[in-house]
Amino acid sequence: MTNPAIPRRALPALGAALLAAPRLARAQAGWPDRPVRVIVPFTPGGSTDILARALSAELQEVLGQPFVVENRGGAGGTVGSEVVARAAPDGHTLMMGHIGTLAVNPSLYRNLSFDTVTSFQPIVLVAVVPNILVVNPRKVPANNIAELVALAKRQPRALSYGSGGNGSAAHIAMVAFNQATGTEMEHIPYRGTAPMMTDLIAGTIDLTLTGGPPALPPVRAGQVRALGVSSLTRLSSQPGIPTIAEQGVAGFDATQWYGLVAPAGTPRPIVDRLNAESARILRGEKLRPRLEAEGADPAPGTPEGFRDLIVAERARWGELIRRADVRPD
Repeated sequence: MTNPAIPRRALPALGAALLAAPRLARAQAGWPDRPVRVIVPFTPGGSTDILARALSAELQEVLGQPFVVENRGGAGGTVGSEVVARAAPDGHTLMMGHIGTLAVNPSLYRNLSFDTVTSFQPIVLVAVVPNILVVNPRKVPANNIAELVALAKRQPRALSYGSGGNGSAAHIAMVAFNQATGTEMEHIPYRGTAPMMTDLIAGTIDLTLTGGPPALPPVRAGQVRALGVSSLTRLSSQPGIPTIAEQGVAGFDATQWYGLVAPAGTPRPIVDRLNAESARILRGEKLRPRLEAEGADPAPGTPEGFRDLIVAERARWGELIRRADVRPD
């Protein structure tokens, strides 16, 4: 007998859901049963790529399936993000999300086919990465932030800074820096962080404000000079680099962050397992010292805490983007 509380038109869908439930439960129990794609929505060599490969290598060891990093760059990270938003929510497609893809892009790209809050299931915040302001030592005769600001004010738009593209995290951080210091510098957008760093070392551009993983190796090699860190506290691995805030730009705080997300609707048992394994790896003695040495502070928490961060950062950076009229490529 038909239950009168259930509309007749809903019966076929209900029947399909009941038939699918055992298959879904078996899939969750056997997850992962094939290689897992980890989409990096940028070109190789940047902080997102470095962190994704480090975590993926550890996850495949503990979960018994390959975690294959796939670079799908384009349109400031929106191309790769769309791939993940449309993927099956079965735990076999993930993305290393980033402040740019999850918090900045909604204000840059007005016609996105997905929403960075509702289209993704946050899994774990992987790391907070302060930006480091680095200059080419042959072209920029500045040894600290005050000298750089004075130089920039004497010669408006004479200094050039690079980023991974219009609207990228490095671009937004430098917009914030210019606003905070009253300076004007010429923005040179690149198609990725790696080619930008190559040109900075060569002297094609003068400076950048980018994450620790791509910035610190050339700092240690003496190829670029570090003037300041964009967080409110110094890096534990590089305590000799003062913060920008302590050098007279009061309250300046423009850090990047990275985290693992999945398509919305990914089963909670899979999300919880990924969260727990990732947190254990990030707090462990194998990966944590390596990340800290590269200027990345592991910051695992709950999926809900990660979602709250995305919502708050969308509001914060959206206001700056509108005020500065930042536009994508």
